[in-house]
Amino acid sequence: MTQVALDGERVRLREWSMDDIGAVQLYASDPEVVRFMPWGPNSPAETREFLEKALAAAREPVRTEFEFAVTFRGEEVAIGGAGIRARGVHRRADIGYALRRDVWGRGLATEVAALLGEFGFGALGMHRIEATCDPENRASARVLEKAGMRLEGRMRGHMPVRGVWRDSLLYAVLEEERRPEAT
Repeated sequence: MTQVALDGERVRLREWSMDDIGAVQLYASDPEVVRFMPWGPNSPAETREFLEKALAAAREPVRTEFEFAVTFRGEEVAIGGAGIRARGVHRRADIGYALRRDVWGRGLATEVAALLGEFGFGALGMHRIEATCDPENRASARVLEKAGMRLEGRMRGHMPVRGVWRDSLLYAVLEEERRPEAT
């Protein structure tokens, strides 16, 4: 695939560039933004490494990972990041997202999650799309539910976050359940 861009009503998901390093560092170094993430707060070197890996994945002849800058439509400055990763031959993918704190509470994450789902089921031909979140992250759980995903269960000791094993809530949607009106 070549350059990918996904347009929603208010946001655009586009490929990263090294010019985005300052915008990534802004949200990726914010302790509140990364509170429930298995990464961060990022140092400038970690942010550079993330962008380099995302750009390398975008150059792969057969892509399985798509990392996007999230922008407001019509603007170039990244307000966050989002990604979808195809896993194995079973037509399954997982999604994730992080937005700057100053844009929280506007429904943008729900729009981002829905765009990732549409892309996964459409262009990537996935059968199942999954996401996880920390059980204490009620805002992210609501985003996933509003994007049409169902809570499937709690995975105990699923992910190490800053040296502590945490549980994760598993959400998923199947291609026959998808709701295009979720945004």
